[in-house]
Order: sequence, then structure tokens, then C-alpha cells
Amino acid sequence: MRRRIVFLGPPGAGKGTQAQMLAEFLGVPVIATGDLLRAEVAADTPLGRQAREFMEQGALVPDPLVMEILKRRLAQPDCEQGFILDGFPRTLAQAQALEELLGPQGRAIEAVLELEVPEAVLVERFSGRRVCRHCGHVYHLHTHPPRCAGTCDRCGDALIQRADDTPATVRTRLQIYHQATEPLIHFYRERGLLHRIDGSGDIDRIQHATREVVVAQDDTQGA
Repeated sequence: MRRRIVFLGPPGAGKGTQAQMLAEFLGVPVIATGDLLRAEVAADTPLGRQAREFMEQGALVPDPLVMEILKRRLAQPDCEQGFILDGFPRTLAQAQALEELLGPQGRAIEAVLELEVPEAVLVERFSGRRVCRHCGHVYHLHTHPPRCAGTCDRCGDALIQRADDTPATVRTRLQIYHQATEPLIHFYRERGLLHRIDGSGDIDRIQHATREVVVAQDDTQGA
């Protein structure tokens, strides 16, 4: 079964949830470069110290540094049978760098799954989100509301809406995502790797559709 997979999708599409569920089904790790960077920084490794300089300035960590950290992670034993990349690559340059990294090793990406969610749904998901200002627990006004409006069930502190969860900010983030991702979509479509999946609706239904794509692709390859 195909086990070297990339998950793409706009903010709020549910990539993390679907990637984790598919990883458990396939028995491979989920790798998110943001988590890798934070782990390197926390461990105070040489690469982490380099990354910290950019992160503390609010700047993007340069691609060569991200790729070096990713290279080290993919070399670990648990990746021998495959892996799922969550939200990486994000740009055409990163996709090309990933191809150059994996191709010579005979470990090329086998499938790219793009979760498609209407903008209106994404705006609703974010704008309904509320976060406890004390413990950080996350709620949603429609799908996971607190028992008492405006108050955290866990610690009783007030719930707030993050500045980047307002409808206007969410639409700006989505516009930036689409601008950066369009060349990436074309890149993977040309290689016959891209599979678009309806990412709206029930989580289990989306996961079922995701697994169907992966299994069908594996059957085709085997044939």
C-alpha cells in the first residue's frame, strides 16, 4: 500500500486530523515540519539554534534549513516503511527540493491528497472558534460549545476569539494560501500524483474517501 504521502489543504481543512487517522491505518508516522522545527529549537541543537534566530524575528525559516531538518527525520527507522507529510511542501520550491531529496533514494512521493473545502465553510470553522485565555482549551460555538457561554469548562476562565480567527483575516490567509499553492498543485498534477478529496462534512466519511484513494492507487500500481 502506498505509504509516502503528502497532505495538502488550506488552513482549517482538517489536514492534521485526517493525516493522523490515515497514518494509524497505514502504520507510518505523520511528519509536520512546524513540529520538527519546534523540537529542534527545544532541544537546542545546532540546527535548532539556527532556526530560532529566524523564528524569534517572525521570519520564515529558509528552505535549506527546513530541508536539512526534514532529511534527518526521514532517515529515522520509523520512516523506512513510509511517512505522511502534513502541510509540506507549501511552495513549488519546497516541492522541487523534496523531489531532489527523495528521488535518488528511490523513495519518491507516491500520492498527494488535497482536501478541498469551500471558503464559506472554512470561514465558519475559524470564526466560530473560541480559546480559553488561561488554559488554551479550544471550543467551537457550533460543533463544540462550552457548557456555559463564554466560559471555559475546564478552568472557568473567559473564552476569547483570536485575532487571526476573524472572517476578514481568515479570507486573507486563504487568499495567500491559494496564491502560493496553485503552482504546487500544477506540479503534482503533471506527475499524476494529485488526488482531490471533498474535505467538508463528517470526519469519518472524509477518512473513508481518503483511504479509498490510497488503496485504489496501490491496487493500480500492483496491477
